[in-house]
Amino acid sequence: MALMRVFYEDWQMECCGSPFGVGEEVAWKLVAYDGKDRRRGAGHGAEAWVENHGGPDRETVGRVRAIDLVHQEFLAHHDPRATEAAELADVPPGTPLFRPIGRGLEPVPGPPALEPVDSCPRWFGGFEREEPPPRRVPFRVRRTVGALVTLDAESVRDAPPPALGATPHEPGDRP
Repeated sequence: MALMRVFYEDWQMECCGSPFGVGEEVAWKLVAYDGKDRRRGAGHGAEAWVENHGGPDRETVGRVRAIDLVHQEFLAHHDPRATEAAELADVPPGTPLFRPIGRGLEPVPGPPALEPVDSCPRWFGGFEREEPPPRRVPFRVRRTVGALVTLDAESVRDAPPPALGATPHEPGDRP
């Protein structure tokens, strides 16, 4: 048995994952981070990440030894008041607007905060903290971006075929 760190991204869990807890056995398709990813800091120090959309044909089976939620600070580059069309009715034509579409998030330099938990949630809840009003652009937000899992990897096995009636994840995927 070998201990390994695995990063489970928030969107992977929310899309297709199943909640799990410390002490439980899991079977995940894992993709190893390469040297370039690790130099960029991808995966927050993990050796691999969980891939629920295709990925390898084999699963790594193991027991969860620890779970840390990964909280990251971001600067949001949008005007949080410009969320509704009715609010925009009084804005003069030609006024530049920032829309809250999520693409204006810039990671704040520095390490993320890790929070040890006994179980991984199904839903991560989006933004956890924003600056108090009045907000300025940019403003700080804190998001839970996933879980860093310590896995006691026991074995690797062929992944089971998709369930009958399962919908393919991407156009062109075979059921």
